[in-house]
Amino acid sequence: MESTDKPAAVASTTTAPPPSTTVAASKCPFNYSAVDVGLRVVLFAAAVIAVVVMATSKQTEMVPVPGLPSSVRVPYSAEFTDSPAFVYFIAALSTTGLYSIITALASILLGRRPSYTNTILLAFALMDVVFVGIAASATGSAGGVAYIGLRGNSHVRWDKICNVYDEFCRHVGTAIAFSLFAAILLVFLTMFSTFALYKKIR
Repeated sequence: MESTDKPAAVASTTTAPPPSTTVAASKCPFNYSAVDVGLRVVLFAAAVIAVVVMATSKQTEMVPVPGLPSSVRVPYSAEFTDSPAFVYFIAALSTTGLYSIITALASILLGRRPSYTNTILLAFALMDVVFVGIAASATGSAGGVAYIGLRGNSHVRWDKICNVYDEFCRHVGTAIAFSLFAAILLVFLTMFSTFALYKKIR
């Protein structure tokens, strides 16, 4: 009787799967931390490129003086400090770059301390929304000024300047393009953080 009972008990203990691993696998089917860190590193690169390109947007040209003959020209420089919108652009994208580094480090720690996962994911989702607004507003304000420089505005007699300061305008346009890319990345990060939090608390 003893020899027949023991194998049944051993078989029942060996065939039961560990419940903790199955629950963890169903709640976390992908490596959230690795994907999140990768996206935030790309966000940092886009923000830094936008800031550097905008900060180096300076060009000096010989321009005519109003009220004097057209042959009289003086050197005049165009740079980002001439527009408050471009100064705000530098400040906003610099802050966004700093935020991306801080959150990337926090995401690395997220994988080592799973007990804080839900709290950090919620903080990421909320702060990403805030920085979407910051990056989008900086892109919009700088884009509005850049469009006037490119096309001008005949109704208020604002002349275009990109026909004279072509290199300056190319720098500004490139910086705005990278800023728009950073804003789109933040939108994806917001959706990603929200989805990951949903999968964990579902």
